[in-house]
Amino acid sequence: MTDLTLTLIQLGFLAVLWLFVLSAVSVIRSDIFGAKVDTPRAPKQPRQKAPKQKAPKGGRKPKRGMPSTLVVIDGPNAGQMVPVTGADILLGRGTDAAIRLDDDYVSTRHARFSTNGQQWYVEDLGSTNGTYLGNQRVTSPVPVDLGVAVRLGKTVVELRK
Repeated sequence: MTDLTLTLIQLGFLAVLWLFVLSAVSVIRSDIFGAKVDTPRAPKQPRQKAPKQKAPKGGRKPKRGMPSTLVVIDGPNAGQMVPVTGADILLGRGTDAAIRLDDDYVSTRHARFSTNGQQWYVEDLGSTNGTYLGNQRVTSPVPVDLGVAVRLGKTVVELRK
């Protein structure tokens, strides 16, 4: 072989090697910082004033259909819970998550629970392994009822009173 052929083979090998290194750096960067994903928000509906109800005898408030906690029922963080207010609840491995999950199959910003004031929704935030409501993969904001299991990796959560 001539010197020109050997030089071209060496340069080709060097280019392939650099492509491999840059793709590895890209994968590591997206795993650490996450990918920015545009996801539609749950539809906002105007709040209507509910008629006032009298408290029953005994001083208790009437039961409502809204949850009070989001509970991890299965997985590495089983038993962990967060009170449900009106704000969005972020789940994932990141430090900004309301429930930080120690699950290797969960993304940094995996899923979000949000409400429009009347109904709670779960949405996947572009996770690698997906979010499941029952056996159905969540691709857009989906309404979630009390006691319905939502699976993220090996972790299962549900809304409870």
